[in-house]
Amino acid sequence: MHRIFSTSVASVYPLYVTKVERKGRTRAELHQVIEWLTGYDEAQLQAHLDAGTTFEDFFAAARLNPGTDLITGVICGIRVEDIEDPLMQQIRWLDKLVDELARGKALEKVLRS
Repeated sequence: MHRIFSTSVASVYPLYVTKVERKGRTRAELHQVIEWLTGYDEAQLQAHLDAGTTFEDFFAAARLNPGTDLITGVICGIRVEDIEDPLMQQIRWLDKLVDELARGKALEKVLRS
């Protein structure tokens, strides 16, 4: 089992916020991205952050967007569509979407709409 699986989402979340805000994006946009991927609304996301939910449990309870097959590209030198472990792929999808948001991609394109 990879170490990230047992890492709390709350411990990584501030890094996501810092990354997008440093590039002129907002926390609200980050939340839209997370909601698009996981189905968690603001209150549900906050509950997971407050509870210290691990990435494994966070994605196990998520209602993944049916458009996740449209998330392609490279993150950390690995093509997200080629990742075999389903949980690792879901974590990397989130990383990829956050990265695209931080790089200034239009929100509609990040959300594959």
